[in-house]
Amino acid sequence: MVTAPGLLRAREVAAEVVDPELPMLTLADLGVLRDVAVDPDGAVTVSLTPTYSGCPAMAEMRAAVTARLQAAGFADVRLRTVLNPPWTTDWITPAGRRKLAEHGIAPPGRAPGPVPVALTLTRRAAVPCPRCGSADTTETSRFGATSCKALRRCRSCLEPFEHLKEI
Repeated sequence: MVTAPGLLRAREVAAEVVDPELPMLTLADLGVLRDVAVDPDGAVTVSLTPTYSGCPAMAEMRAAVTARLQAAGFADVRLRTVLNPPWTTDWITPAGRRKLAEHGIAPPGRAPGPVPVALTLTRRAAVPCPRCGSADTTETSRFGATSCKALRRCRSCLEPFEHLKEI
């Protein structure tokens, strides 16, 4: 593996690619960019983990990473899909969580414990409004524009907002 400026540049370029469904986040912010390696022959291998099985955004992510790296001068780009360990919303960086809130999307709380998740009959923690901060919010739809988001409404400021669900 190459450890010099080529590897650092390849990581930098791959880390700047934005998520097609959450364009305020980079793949690094989202935590789906797992690894970048450069072989002695100059081939770049990028490892990505999908947010969930069958995520339709993966094809777009792969294409964007390939295009950005090739535009940066890396002719041979290879993509790997890494499924183990599975992605979790806990991998979203603090900067990514801040960016979600700044764009009106409530960041996820901590993901439920290890799989399998025990059934509990308690209410889940409140999801604070990303606009006013009130915890007095309600879910209006379990599914938003994408299946990883829910629609919510704040009872204090009356504004609707999206919430990135915990996985």
